[in-house]
Amino acid sequence: MQELLKQVFGYDSFYPLQQEIIASVMQGRDTLAIMPTGGGKSLCYQLPAIKMTGMAIVVSPLIALMKDQVDQLRVSGVAVALINSSLSGAEIAQVQRAAQAGQIKILYIAPERLAAMGFASFIRDLPISLIAIDEAHCISEWGHDFRPDYRELRILRQWFPRVPMMALTATATDKVRADIVTQLQLREPAVFLASFDRPNLKYVVMPKKGMATSLHDLLDKYRGQSCIVYCFSRKGTEELAESLQHSGFKAAAYHGGLDSATRSHVQDQFIRDEIDMIIATIAFGMGIDKSNVRLVVHCDLPKSVEAYYQETGRAGRDGLPAECVLFFSHGDRRKHAFFIDQLETEAEQQKAWAKLEEVLRFGDLSTCRRQYLLGHFGEVMPRDKCDNCDNCLGETVQVDATDVTRTILTAVQATRESFGIGYVASVLLGKSDERSERFNHHLLPVFGTLKAHKKTELVSIIRQLISLHLLAQSTGEYPVLLMTPKGRDFLEQKQSLSLSSSMQPKSGKGLDQSIDAMPVDPILFDRLRILRKSLADQRGVPPYVIFGDKTLREMAAYFPQSETSLLQTFGVGRQKWEQFGLEFLGVVRDYARETGVNEIQRAVSRSPAPKYLGVTYSQTRELLRSGLGLEAIAARRGLVPATVLGHIEKLLQQEPDLSIEHLRPDESQLEIIHRALAAAGWSLVAAKENLGEKYSYEAIRLARIFLRRNQD
Repeated sequence: MQELLKQVFGYDSFYPLQQEIIASVMQGRDTLAIMPTGGGKSLCYQLPAIKMTGMAIVVSPLIALMKDQVDQLRVSGVAVALINSSLSGAEIAQVQRAAQAGQIKILYIAPERLAAMGFASFIRDLPISLIAIDEAHCISEWGHDFRPDYRELRILRQWFPRVPMMALTATATDKVRADIVTQLQLREPAVFLASFDRPNLKYVVMPKKGMATSLHDLLDKYRGQSCIVYCFSRKGTEELAESLQHSGFKAAAYHGGLDSATRSHVQDQFIRDEIDMIIATIAFGMGIDKSNVRLVVHCDLPKSVEAYYQETGRAGRDGLPAECVLFFSHGDRRKHAFFIDQLETEAEQQKAWAKLEEVLRFGDLSTCRRQYLLGHFGEVMPRDKCDNCDNCLGETVQVDATDVTRTILTAVQATRESFGIGYVASVLLGKSDERSERFNHHLLPVFGTLKAHKKTELVSIIRQLISLHLLAQSTGEYPVLLMTPKGRDFLEQKQSLSLSSSMQPKSGKGLDQSIDAMPVDPILFDRLRILRKSLADQRGVPPYVIFGDKTLREMAAYFPQSETSLLQTFGVGRQKWEQFGLEFLGVVRDYARETGVNEIQRAVSRSPAPKYLGVTYSQTRELLRSGLGLEAIAARRGLVPATVLGHIEKLLQQEPDLSIEHLRPDESQLEIIHRALAAAGWSLVAAKENLGEKYSYEAIRLARIFLRRNQD
């Protein structure tokens, strides 16, 4: 698989969990994989499909994403096709004939295709090797994007009872995961939950006040690079796009009110790098796999943390730095009120308000924003600071807020936890009105004690206290402030506190566009982009299908001038070398002759900083620490022992001192396996052939872990 990964896709290593998921599929197990946007879900079924005998079916609900993946696979030399409503009857018949002739390895289909006349008899006669259900959350009524057509996918289990089935999604709660397993009738599936962390994304919150100037300055720093700007209304997208066009930006509006031809044209322009900026409502983005989006901006409040995570997740899919900026104002809460009021039941309305309050807490944070996002999805960040959000980077000024905090908490208690933020702020400012006099709040000792502050400043502080759980809010359209046990402890124990004095970060520097801290030659990079665009236009595909930005940046950093050195570049496999290699080498060589630059030799081994491996590894680590054996851990996790051994190997790479002595085989067994491995060049397969049935692969692999550890 490692060789196939490099040959077909040009990658030298797997993302976290990819290898384990692929191993599960190759063992014929049903598999459920929850991986973040940009985490490499597609490879988890594409590589097994290429390796297996027969043809794989991939179900995808999005025509744009389906076409994008087909384009990328074809350029990589994979026999792939799709069947959906964008094809004519004659084109569908042609694809079916190719599949029947064994000329297709991967067939993408839309979910509604299962109900089409004659499709069942066509598909059931094919040698299906694997069934992959992408965007699997669409099958659940509990999910955020339920599609009734997905419920019909259960028929695939009946048609192909012995074929392994895998389900993949980027976001799924425990309830949705259980529903996916039930609806697809997955049999004792291996479940993989990757980290939701996107460490290359920088999260920044800026004040909505003065947004016109701040946004223009921000976009100016990303001029010529791909950006998505989200607005709440259709009118807002059009007005902003027009304003940016007048300022010389290559920008266009996109929203659900445009006809389908216009939407498709704008989307194609963006994907093909003919415009740099899409100004859109949330109607834009589903099915877009553009890898080099460097900036995602929200001009208005998103409706939920899940929506914000999904929309910002369209940035930096190539792994290079990208920035996510939210222009924040509590006044945006009112924009959502109309739509929430249209919901049918009070329970739905309460749920929508609660989700909106979570976004407001994100905006008010004075602590790590990434930690908050990961915590929302049940993931504990292994450190207190991410060093890639405005708060962790010190882009907000911190001041001592102990006294003002104590005064605010006292006011909430004095008003009997029965009033909202605005009213409590007015009491503290000494604003007397009919309501304060009716409740005698103008007689309270705290009345007017903070009149030296502005109301906006007090509201911001109160919001930060909510985000720190010193205060809470009731649910609903008119929430009241509530004391928390943590708030009471703060008052009783006379604790101290520092808070952000302003919501004005020092953002807008743009991003470091280097690779591994190496400088990228901007002139060569632009020439490589021009060649990429020309090759993409000739083939009618997006430029990133030829090579991603990360690949071009490596070329512009190392100046490769031979086949061998170009094949060492990220994203350059044998298939793409044969199609495009000489042309890209020609551009690099010409530039080298003009400027006299020499090829930079790569280090034999680059040692990147350890990556956070994700929730599933953490769970295995904790079970190891509790002293459970290999079989017990596998049973507890619902995994095969081989997968647990893979976890152990990865964990030991990052934690060499992790205690696994309770798994150690006896010395006589270690000695026998040691001799077999040494004679077989440390190959598991060859050692197993030498040892026969007495020792399992798992026993040999576990012994190898200890033998290598002893050598180290």
